[in-house]
Amino acid sequence: MRNRISLLALVAAFAMIIAACSSSSDSTTTTMPEDTTTTTAAATTSVLDLAVEAGQFSTLIAAIEAAGLEETLSGEGPFTVLAPTDAAFEAAFEALGIEAADLLADTETLTAILTYHVIGQEADSQLVATLDGQSVETLNGESVDISVVDGSIMVNDATVVSADLMADNGIVHVINGVLIPAAVAEALGQAAPPEEPMDPTIAEIVAELASADDAEFTILLAALETAGLVEALNNPADELTVFAPTDAAFASLLEALGVTAEELLARDDLADILLYHVSGEGVFDAATVVDAAPIEALPTLNADATLAISIVDGQVVINDGAAPLGGSTVVTPDVFASNGVIHVIDTVLLP
Repeated sequence: MRNRISLLALVAAFAMIIAACSSSSDSTTTTMPEDTTTTTAAATTSVLDLAVEAGQFSTLIAAIEAAGLEETLSGEGPFTVLAPTDAAFEAAFEALGIEAADLLADTETLTAILTYHVIGQEADSQLVATLDGQSVETLNGESVDISVVDGSIMVNDATVVSADLMADNGIVHVINGVLIPAAVAEALGQAAPPEEPMDPTIAEIVAELASADDAEFTILLAALETAGLVEALNNPADELTVFAPTDAAFASLLEALGVTAEELLARDDLADILLYHVSGEGVFDAATVVDAAPIEALPTLNADATLAISIVDGQVVINDGAAPLGGSTVVTPDVFASNGVIHVIDTVLLP
């Protein structure tokens, strides 16, 4: 599909769709004496005449005229032509914020758009449907995306509304949208809007809050770094539920255990403690947790320990009554990240 054709061939391909949609063309057959061949004389109706009669491709023909190609009606194939209707062009002009005359006056841009509607091989609708989820290169050099949605063939965001119009040099599919190559869209100031920035990961949220003016999670971050678990909370593809103890929660734990922060970070089971605060079973927001409570054994990334979740006086409590601090309460729920959700808790959980 990396073959190139001249605009002569492109116009010929577009001309065929007009011929296929017209009811006025005809042919005559002349019977020759025995041992001679049968010939067919083609109708002499021009592409512009056919466009007028078809009634839905006048903009397409105007584009051909603007490129100075109205007399060019022949070319080799096979091709697959994706032909936008007049309504499709009108919608495109409005979306791009330009006038038809402006585009028709720009031969280079016009050519780039037209060649983006031609594939350098013959592909009927059955073949195209098998390309669901794939990209196909056009004569423009850029590719279009093929998909099948609810039984309809989509090319980028346009739908094939009439398929398999057979021409001498290929196949034409009528589409309800004009396909705009990315380079043209950018040149016209209509490049696809940038993707919305992804939410930060759980690890990024912890690090950001730990470095804020009103710092929080400083001990949690230090513990994650010491245990080498920062990356375990940094994969945007994960779906985690994290119960994150505040600095005050760690301070209470240090007092209860009679140790310093340095001694806590030096514990052999530090990683086990941290993993006990993370469930890999999915993203459980507060409403989901409340609906599911009581939860007797929520698996955690500490494979040897589970969490018990209950509702006490309207609050979500984890490991109610557990030693040494009597369990933990969710004090700030639903801090969403790209890879899950954080529920801030007031007590460190020990497996």
